[in-house]
Amino acid sequence: MASQTQGIQQLLAAEKRAAEKVSEARKRKAKRLKQAKEEAQDEVEKYRQERERQFKEFEAKHMGTREGVAAKIDAETKVKIEEMNKMVKMQQEAVIKDILGLVYDIKPELHVNYRI
Repeated sequence: MASQTQGIQQLLAAEKRAAEKVSEARKRKAKRLKQAKEEAQDEVEKYRQERERQFKEFEAKHMGTREGVAAKIDAETKVKIEEMNKMVKMQQEAVIKDILGLVYDIKPELHVNYRI
């Protein structure tokens, strides 16, 4: 009986050591997974920053800075407004004469639907 008890004790001790090893392996695995996830996030962030930098370089090269684009649009708008104002001043007198001519040129006649 004593040898059976001793054998059972050895089996229980071996089972306990095996459970501890499995537990440690699971902890190591969880730690490696967490570390791999962090590394992947760092890599994604670095890639995102690199692509953002490349986009900004491309934008600056092809479009200029946003302030520069806004200034260019403002300048073009001012030029167009000045041109329109010049055209209005040039054509103003003629348009007023035409409108007044049409207003003053009254021809009294009966309406088509008028019945006597």
